[in-house]
Amino acid sequence: MLSSPCRMACSRTCSRILGLSLGTSALFAMGANLALLFPNWDVIYLLRGLIGRHAMLGSGLWGGGLMVLMAATLISLMGWRYGCFSKSGPCRSMLATLLSSGLALFGAMICFITSGIALKDGPLCMFDVSSSNQTQAWKYGYPFKDLRNRNYLYDHSLWTSVCLEPSGAVVWHVSFFCVLLCISLLQLLLVIIHLINSLLGIFCSLCEKR
Repeated sequence: MLSSPCRMACSRTCSRILGLSLGTSALFAMGANLALLFPNWDVIYLLRGLIGRHAMLGSGLWGGGLMVLMAATLISLMGWRYGCFSKSGPCRSMLATLLSSGLALFGAMICFITSGIALKDGPLCMFDVSSSNQTQAWKYGYPFKDLRNRNYLYDHSLWTSVCLEPSGAVVWHVSFFCVLLCISLLQLLLVIIHLINSLLGIFCSLCEKR
């Protein structure tokens, strides 16, 4: 059976790995959200204000990105015992654990919820709104949001027939929001592991002192 100092060393090693993993996932989340602001890598839609509200909310930038990155930095510092963590006691370690976990959990959760809603509502694009007795007309909106009896996520025939501009709007929207959804889900899992790992490390530290 591992001794208490050995278990604490394992806890610190786990914190380093978790910090690096969370930091990497945060950078990918920021990259995915940035891509959503430039459909087909074209800046014209952003300049014209034709970017969907879910992408403009930027939950992948500040939620799953910046907030998780800050938490990852804190977790890495705890793992390497830098600065104020070099001789941190149980109370300080507990406070740092709760702060980093709460920060990452909130950011990842916001990103997860926003991505889920974005996939449900569909992309902002130009589509045909003309009826049988009217001249042809187009407008920008969310054509899949109020679509009844058909789910665009499963009916791929709608992906190319409904949105006229930007080209490939549905594929772009679904691809990057699916990436954000998966990243935020991974971040939530890593935060839970970090919380369990830190609590075990603090418990071992208290047992060692006794």
